[in-house]
Amino acid sequence: MMIAGFEIVQFAEVGSTNDVAAEYAADVAGKRLVITAKRQTAGRGRRGRKWQSQEGNLFFSILIEFPLKELGMLIMAATLGLVETIRFFAPESNVRIKWPNDVLLNNAKVSGMLLEKATGEYMIIGIGVNVEQSPNSAEMLYPTTSLREAGIEVNAEDFLRQYLPAFAKNIKRDATELRLDWLQNAKGIGEKITVRQNDKEQKGIFEGIDENADLILQIGDKKQKILAGDVFYTEVKNG
Repeated sequence: MMIAGFEIVQFAEVGSTNDVAAEYAADVAGKRLVITAKRQTAGRGRRGRKWQSQEGNLFFSILIEFPLKELGMLIMAATLGLVETIRFFAPESNVRIKWPNDVLLNNAKVSGMLLEKATGEYMIIGIGVNVEQSPNSAEMLYPTTSLREAGIEVNAEDFLRQYLPAFAKNIKRDATELRLDWLQNAKGIGEKITVRQNDKEQKGIFEGIDENADLILQIGDKKQKILAGDVFYTEVKNG
């Protein structure tokens, strides 16, 4: 099956769709693939965290040739595609991007993403969307929700069918235009935030992102560029 130029490879169960995508990357011969599974037994999130893979949710990995130096554009294209897809099914929904690559629905996490380098010029974008269920928020750094909990009735397959054309469109866009669109859909621009990096915390004003999608934090009269970390808009939770 093909959707928007991507060949879909479906599994009933895998450990991680990113791991399967990495195996395909060695002999993919210029193709664009999407690896999807009904169940994941070892899903991963950013910074080594476990991704809870509940039944009925969407788990997929995009395998695509993309220059590593333009990784920021890939992140922006992928997250904006998720925002656009949710708004397709629920035009009035309160959906925003949480830097670097989470998506919030009603101020709770509905989708997360893990980008990894594969063989050659290939990149892997692993995406999880809480379609039917959300993880136990007590175990998470941030509140969670699902599309169903927000009253959005769509199944995982139909969400993917709508998402891939949106993503394919975004990766062809002008980089400056894409960044401006990302900023317009991001949560917290111009507001006070806390950024946690391992055991270090920095507080400042979220000024935006640069062309590489790195966060720009205004601390006093200085601007700090942050490549990776966790953003909090209120007091930081322990754990």
